[in-house]
Amino acid sequence: MTAIPVRAGLIGTLNGRGHQAALNVFLFIVLAHWAEHIVQAIQIWVMGWPLPQARGVLGLWFPWLVTSEALHYGYALVMLVGLAALRQGFTGRSRVWWNISLGIQIWHHIEHLLLLIQAASGTPFFGRAVPTSVVQLLVPRVELHLFYNSLVFAPMVVAMVLHRRSRPDERAQAACSCAHGR
Repeated sequence: MTAIPVRAGLIGTLNGRGHQAALNVFLFIVLAHWAEHIVQAIQIWVMGWPLPQARGVLGLWFPWLVTSEALHYGYALVMLVGLAALRQGFTGRSRVWWNISLGIQIWHHIEHLLLLIQAASGTPFFGRAVPTSVVQLLVPRVELHLFYNSLVFAPMVVAMVLHRRSRPDERAQAACSCAHGR
């Protein structure tokens, strides 16, 4: 088999010779975001802080960050763009898991877009007093974000592991050098 061709330019570089570096940068961004949510959860459930004071690490110094729908939307967009941009570098089983992560992030992005629209327009939906996402009608926001991040992160990690430990047929299709054995 021959390598699957990737686009030229930035996308080609990100999915070819720059795939491993791009994945490392993307993983760092994802883990930093995870750390913020985990610290916030610890502040709420371990330290007993009231929800308005539980702002994660950055929120302690920049409280407006936690309440900024634009920032939350921006991160959801970065995740969506990162998952879409790095997709071509995955083949076989790893591509399936990366696609699962991307699909979940598409929905997560839509939820954040709904929140941003509500915040920007000053018009909360669903008869609520504050911007509310669809699934937030059933699950509180802090728990929901931990859940969404888990749903996106788990298949992403599976994809990365499978990519690094790809089978010979998958390696032969890979355009990058980060698939194990290349």
